[in-house]
Amino acid sequence: MDQSVAIQESLAAGATCRIAVQGLLPAGHSVESRLLGLVERRGQHAIYVYTHRRMAITAEDVWLERIIPITDGFAVEEVVLDSDLHVIGSDVTVRITSADGGLTVQLPFGSQTRTFLQELSRCSAEAVGSEGVKQNGKKAAVSQSSSHDSTDRGTPRQSKLKSEVRTEQVRASRVMASNKASMLSEPKFGLRDTIVKSQLVQKEDSYTHIQNYRVFVGTYNVNGQSPTESLQPWLRCDAEPPDIYCVGFQELDLTKEAFFFNDTPKEEEWFKAVTDSLHPDAKYAKVNVKLVRLVGIMLLLYVKAELALNISEVEVETVGTGIMGRMGNKGAVAIRFKFHNTSVCIVNSHLAAHTEEYERRNQDFKDICSRMQFCQSDPNLPPLTIGKHDVILWLGDLNYRLEELDVAKVKQLVEEKAFLELCQYDQLKRQMKANAAFEGFTEGEISFQPTYKYDAGSDDWDTSEKCRVPAWCDRILWKGQRVAQLSYRSHMALKLSDHKPVSSVFDVGVKVVNEELYRKAFEEIVRSLDKLENANIPSVTLSRREIHFEDVKYMQLQVERITIRNGQVPCQFQFISKPDEETYCKEWLTANPSKGFLLSDAEITVELEVFVNKSTATRLNSGEEKLEDILVLHLVNGKDYFLSITGNYLPSCFGSPIHTLCYMREPIQDMSAESIRRLTLMPVDMSDDPAQDEKPMDIPKELWMMVDHLNRNASQQEDLFQQPGLRSEFEQIRDCLDKGMYDTFLGSNHSVAEALLLFLESLPEPVICCRFYSSCLESASNYGLSCQIISDLPACHKNVFEYLMAFLRELLKNSGKNHLDVNILASVFGGLLLRPPPGHAAPDVAAKRKAQQFIRQFLLREDHLP
Repeated sequence: MDQSVAIQESLAAGATCRIAVQGLLPAGHSVESRLLGLVERRGQHAIYVYTHRRMAITAEDVWLERIIPITDGFAVEEVVLDSDLHVIGSDVTVRITSADGGLTVQLPFGSQTRTFLQELSRCSAEAVGSEGVKQNGKKAAVSQSSSHDSTDRGTPRQSKLKSEVRTEQVRASRVMASNKASMLSEPKFGLRDTIVKSQLVQKEDSYTHIQNYRVFVGTYNVNGQSPTESLQPWLRCDAEPPDIYCVGFQELDLTKEAFFFNDTPKEEEWFKAVTDSLHPDAKYAKVNVKLVRLVGIMLLLYVKAELALNISEVEVETVGTGIMGRMGNKGAVAIRFKFHNTSVCIVNSHLAAHTEEYERRNQDFKDICSRMQFCQSDPNLPPLTIGKHDVILWLGDLNYRLEELDVAKVKQLVEEKAFLELCQYDQLKRQMKANAAFEGFTEGEISFQPTYKYDAGSDDWDTSEKCRVPAWCDRILWKGQRVAQLSYRSHMALKLSDHKPVSSVFDVGVKVVNEELYRKAFEEIVRSLDKLENANIPSVTLSRREIHFEDVKYMQLQVERITIRNGQVPCQFQFISKPDEETYCKEWLTANPSKGFLLSDAEITVELEVFVNKSTATRLNSGEEKLEDILVLHLVNGKDYFLSITGNYLPSCFGSPIHTLCYMREPIQDMSAESIRRLTLMPVDMSDDPAQDEKPMDIPKELWMMVDHLNRNASQQEDLFQQPGLRSEFEQIRDCLDKGMYDTFLGSNHSVAEALLLFLESLPEPVICCRFYSSCLESASNYGLSCQIISDLPACHKNVFEYLMAFLRELLKNSGKNHLDVNILASVFGGLLLRPPPGHAAPDVAAKRKAQQFIRQFLLREDHLP
């Protein structure tokens, strides 16, 4: 949440809060939270320090405590805390001093802190010169000239042994030991710097040599257990200590609290257990990986302390692949960084469960690859995907199973150690061979018995009622050149989980820079670039300028491609916003990449993606908006090019209001555009008007179709509303609903269930109208008041609510088979039926719990509403 808004509201006229960050101040044996705002007034800058409420939304939530002017005597210095374990990429502690005093504050790791400190560095350089900004206790050089001028000077690359880092030249690999070290003197990037950097990458072989480093990779699904046994048999099993540890966990916490509210104490327990079990013959620094959403998945990265200075450009991202793309503990957390001059990406994933769901696992893999994007240090460059790295290490509970064999046959082959024969029935091996998943990845030979499923606390195969077929769920794969696997094994000594941990040790060839050769390459590039400059203005050729998207459907991606070919002058391009518009394109359109640069005679393919979701569907359904846009492609120091984007959207019940659908007796795609527009724009309260000639249906027919299907076919379905369906099946279900093909749904029960949730999420006005949101939270523990709120809903909304509650109560009657409980259903449906109004702050954990409690009342009681 942008808390600078609250600060801005508190300021006098003429003052502007440019950016704000929340930090922690030491207060005795505890810490206190403060908001720090960088404020500009009449050309002067200062840091405004505020005490604040937990959720600072308006001026009433913040109280000004002090002002630190950025004038003579102002300085910012990073504080290096004493610790046995150095943390790379962790929260940064800085000491801010001025003539009026100072403060020490801990700021959170991430892009907001990085931007705040960059802005602070720039403002302080303007006010007091570069001498006022310090880094790691030493003054850091902050260039006040443009990147163009600094490159002209051709300053040689600095040795990595020096603690001061100059910003006068572009670097193929920054020497910072961590992102926090680079925050205080972030270099500026211009077109010239970007071109130099690109050409340095092309000439990389001329100034680097390959040096091998040993990397340990481990994965462990801990089944929600705490670490009650030493991890040394897993992490300390070799005589030689590795240079890098990559340790991944899945299912850290299986409690309902963790599942729905993303909060668990287990992370610290396992972090300590790993740290205590690292190889004793080396001292390690931890590269920090903060978990944003996927509390069940944790990735820890350690590097030998003497190699820490060679780690740079650390970025962390997560992707959820649970139901509706976010719920649950399935998905991936990844970290990317540069080690010397080699880019590395490590992915820890937990894919969909159950033997028959291999297609869902394939889809999870593709979703992670397409949605995982890392910001680059150069803002002129597009985000990096997983595939854009020199080395990729992928670990986790991939959940692929053995198929076509029964339990007895699998156990027999395991007893015979016939692992090569058993691998022929392994789903992952088959899917990789068919190029359906993990294309281009390699897995070593499996010479250990399946790692799942065991009775916890033993080495005995699963003796539960389900008697799972053993499988190699836990895997480690890699992609990239100069990667050699030295070992691949499981560790039977650890017994606390129903999985066994797996490890692999690799020799990875890393590109190490020769400083003298780098300097020669750099100077050669600068000289050649000087000859090109001012020769011509840049110009490009586009493969086409008119792009049409045919029959666009709800939540179904369409992609068209154009090629940009450059002329003789290196150029930087970017799609820019048109006058009076905030973004370069409409919300349903994306250009990938949206910016970049091209060397002479180079070309790049830009993918134009159209994707209609809940945010844009309603206006497209009604015809208020059309699939039409103009993209402006701007060349720095060159001209603009215009691209015409058109398309036709097929209206859908997804994104249509409840009362609109109640009036639609025909399938939406059989209705005229004018009829859809009239019904969509009709106010919801008019649907209760008895003077209306046409009487609406009690509930939308599309909702009835999905619920009726689930009621007849899925009342005993295990993991309903918790396991995702297949995207291809959702598309079939959507088409059936929109075209009136109501005879049968082709999808699985999970796909129909997810379609129902997506339908409820897409409603522009939720089932419980937004205006009742606050009242519902306030009455979450008063059933009488809650019933009164429901009775005040418009008739069609009230009918839908009662219908859904009756359906969910029926499901709970089969909880012995489907394993649903009232808390699961209340949590899933609470956030869909009860949503805050537009502009309202996103619900925090307390609000989510109240929404759950509100719905829970109606699932436990069958009283007739008034």
